[in-house]
Amino acid sequence: MKANLRDSLQLGIYKVINPFVRGLIKIGLTPNAVTTIGLILNIGVAVIFVMGAEKSNRGDMSYVGWGGALVLFAGLFDMLDGQVARLGNMSSKFGALYDSVLDRYSEMIMFLGICYYLVSHHYFLSSLFAFIALIGSMMVSYTRARAEGLGIACQGGLMQRPERVVTIGVFAIACGITGHFIGGAYKIYVPGISFHVFETMSVFTIPITMMALLTNITAIKRLQEAKKGLEAQELAEKKSSHKAAMIIGLTFSLVLIGAGVLPATAQNPSPLNFPVPKNISNQLFYLQRDPNTNTIICQLNVDKNGEVVDQNPVNVFWMRYGDQGEKKELGYIQRKFAYGIQTKSLGKGQFELRFVSHKNLPMYLNKSAADKKYHVFVTVNNKKVQIERIFLRIEGGSFWLPNVKYVEIKGLDANDPSKALTERIKI
Repeated sequence: MKANLRDSLQLGIYKVINPFVRGLIKIGLTPNAVTTIGLILNIGVAVIFVMGAEKSNRGDMSYVGWGGALVLFAGLFDMLDGQVARLGNMSSKFGALYDSVLDRYSEMIMFLGICYYLVSHHYFLSSLFAFIALIGSMMVSYTRARAEGLGIACQGGLMQRPERVVTIGVFAIACGITGHFIGGAYKIYVPGISFHVFETMSVFTIPITMMALLTNITAIKRLQEAKKGLEAQELAEKKSSHKAAMIIGLTFSLVLIGAGVLPATAQNPSPLNFPVPKNISNQLFYLQRDPNTNTIICQLNVDKNGEVVDQNPVNVFWMRYGDQGEKKELGYIQRKFAYGIQTKSLGKGQFELRFVSHKNLPMYLNKSAADKKYHVFVTVNNKKVQIERIFLRIEGGSFWLPNVKYVEIKGLDANDPSKALTERIKI
C-alpha cells in the first residue's frame, strides 16, 4: 500500500516536471550535468547553515528556513537527472554510478552544514542525533547497493532518500516560518520539570531525531530483507548444484553401461587439446571430459612411510588446467554424487573401488606383477585394462542434459603391459 502510494506520487510529480525535463534536454544538459548541479546546490545548503552558524544568533531561524528551501530545490534535481536520462535516452551504467556517488556526497555535505549549525548554537544533543541520522542515511543507501551487488533487490523502508530530503526541507522551512512569527527564543515548560520540553528549534530537531531512529531501522530492515533473499538464493544454488551433480553422475552411469563398443582406432573429434598430467606423485589414473580441460586426478594415498592408507587408499582432486593449472579439492556435491570414489579393503593390499555415480562397475587397486607398483584395473568388453585415462566425450546438448557420445578407457593390457588398449563404450 505504501509502495503504491509512493509510486503514484512519484508518477504525479513526473507529469509536472516532464515539460521542464524536456527543456533541459533541448538546451543540451546531460544527466551527469544535472546530477552535478544537484551537488552544487547541496554545497549551497551547507554554506547557508555555516553562514547561519557564524553570522546569526541562537534565536534567528531565518537561515534554517532558507536552508530548507534550498534542500527541497536541490532534491528536485535527484528526480530530474533520472528523468533526463530516461526521456533523453541517455542512460548509462557510469551515469547510474555517478548519480549514486554524488547523492552520497550531497547528503553528507548537507548534514555537515546542519551539524555545524547545531553545534555552533549549542544544540549539542540535537547535533548528535543529526550525526546519527547521517549514519542511518548512509547505511540505508549502502545496504541497498551491497545487496543489489549480490543480486538481491532491496528497496523497502520508511526513510529512503526522497523521504529524507522532504523531511529535512519541509521542517527546516517550518522552523524558519515558526521563528518569524513566534520568535526563535520561544520555549514551553512543564511544571515540575526544570528544563523546557519544546522550543522553536524543536520544529526542526524533533524530525531529525525521528529520522535518526527511522533511518537506522530502515537499514536494519533492509539487512533482514537481504538476508532472506540471500538465504533463498543460496538454497536455490545448492539445489541447482545438487541437480547438476546428480545429472553428471547419471550421465556417467548411462555411458558406462551403454550397449555398443566402438573400435579403438576411432578418431577423437573433441575440439579441445587435453593436457597430460605430469609430475604428480603416485598418480593412478586421470579423468577428462568436454567441455573444458579441467582434469580429475586419482592418486594413491600413502602415509609418511610409503604405505597405502587402508581407510582411504585413493585421493581424488582437480587439476584445473582451464584455470591456470591450480590444484583444487572436489566440492561436497562432486565428491558425494559424481567423481568421488568408494573403497573397500579386500585384504593383502587389495582394494575394490567404485565411482559414487556408478557403483555397478567395480575397479580394483592392487600391485601389478610386472612392476610391483599399485595400479587400478577394470574389465571392459572382456578385457582387463590397467587404467591410465578415462575420457567422457560430450557433443552438444545442454548443461543439464549433455549429449554424451561415448566413454573411453585407455591404458595397458593387464596380461601384457607392453600392449596399449583403448576401449570406447557408447550409449
